[in-house]
Amino acid sequence: MKKNTVNLGLLGLGTVGSETLSILHRNKKNIEQKIGAQIHVSYLCDNDLKRLAEKSKKYGIKASNDWKKVVNDPDIDIIIELIGGKGIAKEAIIAALKSKKNVVTANKAILAQNWDEIFDTAQKNNKLVYFEASVGSAIPVIQSLNEGLAANRINYIAGIFNGTTNYIFTKMFREGLTFEEALKLAQLNGFAEADPKFDIEGIDAANKLSILSSIAWSRWVKLENIYCEGVSSVDPIDIKFAYKEFGCIMKLLGVARRKGDTVELSVRPSLISKDHLFSSVENEFNSILLNGDSSGEIMLYGKGAGGPAAASAVVSDIMFLARQVAAGTDGSVPYVNNKGNEPLMFTVIGGHEGRYYLRFTAVDKPGVLSKITSILAKHKVSIADLFQNEPLENRDNCIPILMVTHTVKEALLRNALKEINKLSIIKSKSVLIRIEDMSA
Repeated sequence: MKKNTVNLGLLGLGTVGSETLSILHRNKKNIEQKIGAQIHVSYLCDNDLKRLAEKSKKYGIKASNDWKKVVNDPDIDIIIELIGGKGIAKEAIIAALKSKKNVVTANKAILAQNWDEIFDTAQKNNKLVYFEASVGSAIPVIQSLNEGLAANRINYIAGIFNGTTNYIFTKMFREGLTFEEALKLAQLNGFAEADPKFDIEGIDAANKLSILSSIAWSRWVKLENIYCEGVSSVDPIDIKFAYKEFGCIMKLLGVARRKGDTVELSVRPSLISKDHLFSSVENEFNSILLNGDSSGEIMLYGKGAGGPAAASAVVSDIMFLARQVAAGTDGSVPYVNNKGNEPLMFTVIGGHEGRYYLRFTAVDKPGVLSKITSILAKHKVSIADLFQNEPLENRDNCIPILMVTHTVKEALLRNALKEINKLSIIKSKSVLIRIEDMSA
């Protein structure tokens, strides 16, 4: 049934929710021209009563601190879930779909952890869930992957998905700061939360990689299939050595690579060539690379966080959904396919293959290098490049031995390092960092 007015219910008036409301009000005329129908924000909800009253009065919109009242309002067509967190947000999304309402959300964690339940519920009720802001904020990567590259077999997804860690690595590289110093600076400048665990442990990036992979291969790619390693243990000396000796830059990368019926997925500190375009992505910016069998490489770049950027994507989703609601076609075709029937297996981290940067901290005496290389050779690890530096200051007069391997299976390399770390000549745990070649 066609509609002249599309009614919206907004749950959550934090930074993104408030900015969404502002855009809808400020650009109302232009938005409605593009939709071909009027839009009306008919209900607001927030648990901050002062903020709720302020927004309700400012915009003249009905308000409640009970999200169920908004979801159950029979006049509302689209629920905009910007509550955040995992509990109420998921409950609200599922309840909205069951109440025959479409949903716009920016909640990456809810999607990554409940993909099948959400999209099964949407399809069962002939409604849609749009979620552009969940990955990359204003960067239109969901639409690009789900629609623009729909004809492609996706070979490869790689991204600098997290602005906090990218800011930290930029400061460690450019200014020689320790991780702790760079994190504190990120918090002072509003690029990191007071509790930064979600970002620095790679969880945020893993959620985003799960979402993109689930779209790419038409099935739920669960977080448990993604190897996840945080950034807090990265030593500034490796950022320095990797660049100076091997021409590599450190980034927290999320990577999904398909080889036949097998997919490798990881989020971890990685090295890339200083000549790759990702190397110039600094501070809070994000960039995502998509590789299709027909399209080749597509690279997207922009601010991956912030209220205005996220709200831009939220309003874009509202507009696409509102256009369908107005035409009476919403839910007639699912937005994503989560029932792909191609066989697909996931490779554990030991099965990943690639090149790696190694740093050994050893006593400065003859025979050290030969002991290390003999163990590597025994485990079939071949060395492509090697550099032995002068003893490090404040590190018990130990010498750093730097290596770059040829392509090797990671399990073989990790087994070799376990044996090497037991040697009396090794004075601290050996460092292993993947060198990502950005290829399918």
